[in-house]
Amino acid sequence: MFTDEQNQIALFAKVFGHPARVSILQHLFKIDACVCGDLVEEIGLAQPTISQHLKELKHLGLIKGNIEGTSVCYCIHKDNWTKMKDIMLKFLNQDLSKLDCC
Repeated sequence: MFTDEQNQIALFAKVFGHPARVSILQHLFKIDACVCGDLVEEIGLAQPTISQHLKELKHLGLIKGNIEGTSVCYCIHKDNWTKMKDIMLKFLNQDLSKLDCC
């Protein structure tokens, strides 16, 4: 019923719909490196809650995780982030000047 692009935009909107996920992404950009386990202290949520948000971000492909010893280290998935930006900018930058209603 909906195009792949419409479904993708809805998934991106969903993942940005929780402030914890936004905070995690902002932190990963701020440190510009992989983070291994210190998100609980940085974000202020319980470890299971952080893990669930990381799982959502990873499932969508905006972050990637690498196992290092006994921990998983997460960072921004640069290629997928760029693809997401392209899709969202195309959607958000639609020309309002063409609209002539209401």
